[in-house]
Amino acid sequence: MLLTRASEYALLSLDIIQKSNRPQGAEQLAIRLNIPKSFLAKILQSLAKKGVLESKKGAHGGFIMAKRANQVSISEIIIAAEGRAPTIFDCSQYSATCPNGVIGTCNISPFLATFQYKIDKFLQELTLEDILAR
Repeated sequence: MLLTRASEYALLSLDIIQKSNRPQGAEQLAIRLNIPKSFLAKILQSLAKKGVLESKKGAHGGFIMAKRANQVSISEIIIAAEGRAPTIFDCSQYSATCPNGVIGTCNISPFLATFQYKIDKFLQELTLEDILAR
């Protein structure tokens, strides 16, 4: 699956964080977005580990953008939120889930590889700024 709620929550949170001039805490974001705090906190930590966000400690702590929105690709947000690269089909990355048992040998393998490549390229070129500006 390409996107799950983790990616959705990451994008919604990043929208708020990048518009704010002060750090945003996981709890206040969770309340504002009406989503589970513990799940959101894990997503925000992952985004910080990948360099999208910076975590500030202390009484006025929280998360701030580590990069400008035009420097953050949607691909890197998805990878941070999901913990893996986005895939269109289970077998598009030639995984062990191939129903034929021989990875990459079915008739549609070339199509799937090309389709995945185009999606990867699109998500790498699309920035957070691009989607928030719409």
